[in-house]
Amino acid sequence: MKGPENDLLTQLIDPETGLATMLGWEVVHFRPAKTKRGWRTPVQGSLGVGWPDLILARPPRLIAAELKSDVGKVTEDQRRVLAVLGACGLEVHVWHPRDLDAIAVILR
Repeated sequence: MKGPENDLLTQLIDPETGLATMLGWEVVHFRPAKTKRGWRTPVQGSLGVGWPDLILARPPRLIAAELKSDVGKVTEDQRRVLAVLGACGLEVHVWHPRDLDAIAVILR
C-alpha cells in the first residue's frame, strides 16, 4: 500500500494518533513483504486475493474496510470478497481519504 491509501491507513491505525486506535478499536492490516519476485502478501484460500486492507474489531462490531485513494477503484476480487463477508453479516466499507469525516462517524 502506498501514497494516499497508506496515509489513510496511518490516520486510522497509528498506535498513538490513529482515529480507530483512539476510539478503542482493535485492528489488523497484513503488510506485503519484499521477495525476489517483488512485493507479496502470503495468503491461501479462495478469499485470499481481494482480502480487505483493514479489519477492525470493537465488540460487538466487526468491520472489514478496503482503503482506496480518492480516485482508486475496487477490483472485482475485492468486490467479491467484500460481498461474501457482507453476506455473512460482517460490516463492510470502501473508504477513501475524502471520507475521513464519515469514517469518524462510523467508528464512534
